[in-house]
Amino acid sequence: MSIFSGLFSSDMAIDLGTANTLVYVKGRGIVLSEPSVVAYHVKDGQKKVLAVGEDAKLMLGRTPGSIEAIRPMREGVIADFDVAEEMIKYFIRKVARRSTFSKPKIIVCVPHGATPVEKRAIRQSVLSAGARRAGLIAEPIAAAIGSGMPITDPTGNMVVDIGGGTTEVAVLSLGDIVYARSVRVGGDRMDEAIVSYLRRQHNLLVGEATAERVKTAIGTARMPDDGRGQSMHIRGRDLLNGVPKETEISQAQVAEALAEPVQQICEAVMTALEATPPDLAADIVDRGVMLTGGGALLGQLDLALREQTGLAISVADESLNCVALGTGKALEYEKQLRHVIDYES
Repeated sequence: MSIFSGLFSSDMAIDLGTANTLVYVKGRGIVLSEPSVVAYHVKDGQKKVLAVGEDAKLMLGRTPGSIEAIRPMREGVIADFDVAEEMIKYFIRKVARRSTFSKPKIIVCVPHGATPVEKRAIRQSVLSAGARRAGLIAEPIAAAIGSGMPITDPTGNMVVDIGGGTTEVAVLSLGDIVYARSVRVGGDRMDEAIVSYLRRQHNLLVGEATAERVKTAIGTARMPDDGRGQSMHIRGRDLLNGVPKETEISQAQVAEALAEPVQQICEAVMTALEATPPDLAADIVDRGVMLTGGGALLGQLDLALREQTGLAISVADESLNCVALGTGKALEYEKQLRHVIDYES
């Protein structure tokens, strides 16, 4: 049986993120990375899924009344069950080989701050989407494994995982969490900050997609040295006379807009350092702090954190994929990492 199940099993690890969902298939690596967005058509109270992932993301903020495009994950946990289940089903079907006889075993990562109810919701959704067993792994552990930290050693490792909805700060030692804190600040909060800044300062109303484009193109966590930095043109609606208009926004303005979310991330790191036992704190001075997640790609965030903490801050190599890679490793080396995967609850 074991030989056969090895041939036909497609056990998966899923990083069910607020912004993106990544699927790792055992023995094949990351096979799918798409936005966590679902678009559906509502007719007579029935939801019919039209598009998921990439295609659905293009519809965000641009749909007619009969179609809704939503992100079923909010702040790292499921906000809309039925839609989330459809999304998970879609992604599983997309990667599962047609020849699978058995149902896959699936490991999903959940934010450290998720409540038992939220965990049960994620487990239920994965099981109804066709999993044989659903295991859960804490996001900071997955991020640390994925960034290549030696988490099973008896030394302190600090990882800061900045996702779309949450930032998880954790200190790990001996393969488990010593201290962790989840703050609900992430990429989404940064986008919102840019939207509200433009509304206040420029009387310009832009959508989330535009804000995200600004953030990825010229987003920065600290003021540019020349006080202005690069700039880009954006379009939106002028709030004074109601017509669409184009304006220019500079890096300095983006830095000002992002000051608050960046400050909240810095504070979360500082709070975690204060709560860390002294011997582990000594290890962290030695090894520094690892930044993972999409938010780690924000320009000069490592410098902003270094200025606050005085520690060496490094950004993981594939910071966007860290959590998925770590969850995948937990699937591959399940025997060694058994204690971090939770199959009951």
